[in-house]
Amino acid sequence: MENKTVVVGMSGGVDSSVAALLLQRQGYRVVGLFMRNWEESDASGVCTAEEDFADVERVCGKLGIPYYTADFSREYMERVFSHFLEEYRAGRTPNPDVLCNREIKFGPFKEYARSLGADLIATGHYCGISHEGGVHRLLKAADGGKDQTYFLNQLTQEQLADVLFPLARLRKEEVRAIAQENGLATARKKDSTGICFIGERNFRKFLQNYLPAQPGRIETLSGETVGEHIGLMYYTLGQRRGLDLGGRAGEEGRWFVVRKDLARNVLVVSHGDEGPLYTDGCTVTGMNYIPCPPVSDEFSCRIKLRYRQAEQGARAVRTGKDTLTLYFDEPQRAVTEGQYAVLYDETQCLGGGVITGAFRR
Repeated sequence: MENKTVVVGMSGGVDSSVAALLLQRQGYRVVGLFMRNWEESDASGVCTAEEDFADVERVCGKLGIPYYTADFSREYMERVFSHFLEEYRAGRTPNPDVLCNREIKFGPFKEYARSLGADLIATGHYCGISHEGGVHRLLKAADGGKDQTYFLNQLTQEQLADVLFPLARLRKEEVRAIAQENGLATARKKDSTGICFIGERNFRKFLQNYLPAQPGRIETLSGETVGEHIGLMYYTLGQRRGLDLGGRAGEEGRWFVVRKDLARNVLVVSHGDEGPLYTDGCTVTGMNYIPCPPVSDEFSCRIKLRYRQAEQGARAVRTGKDTLTLYFDEPQRAVTEGQYAVLYDETQCLGGGVITGAFRR
């Protein structure tokens, strides 16, 4: 590590701050790089970029390391945000954070870091990595509740090369304690949540600036009209709140979104019974395998169908170069098109792809 330069993606949060500190302690020459991914001049954007950059300045000043800023807002708009809008327009629910990692953080960011003389790059993600024999494996974090391999499931071998994840073996409370003990300004800073370009802003109001809403009927599974929706893009499978349907006389239980009929612009709901939300399997496309495709076209694995979910058992059957079908060990609730199905074994993330549909046996 002597004389090796590591460029750390600095977000202005506690995780990247501690990542920089740990690498400095390990003897690396550390450089901070702050990314701007969203045009602040756009009235719809509410990212706290200026505040975050001020925190980067404070942390880098404390550590005595150089820092830079790079503007990737054009690339973000072209490679991430445009896809985000296309998916919502098509009635699906995308995950732009996954694309941001593939298209920005481990793409243009990595290239820019090399222009600064980087031998390696690092981020504050909660995950691990191994580089053995030229093969790069994405490992689960020690803190299972914070493991972020889900968001890195689309990274290629080239993108994972020369990458360090210093927080692999740490838990969140340990990270905050390290920051506090070393006087880092971000020690008690609240974790960022949601999508950067939306922030704390009302999601519906934000989306209305880019996609026109098309109100339509809300129907039960039997075809009875029970209300009106404000636009299919504002609803997700399994949603319980914000339907404005109330209860029925003599009946108990909530209403659930069970399907979006894009062709008829109809939101389909169920009252009380969550059964229609459960499926036995799903189809996946755009599969990216880490570190490489499996030897067998059929194999058992663990899966996550959304980030905040415990791993579930499944049998995977490859149906093409980048497509597969997953058969769940147990029925899964609200499997959503546009989200990522991410595969795991005991210790590592095996990659993932986009859910294109769910089915019952």
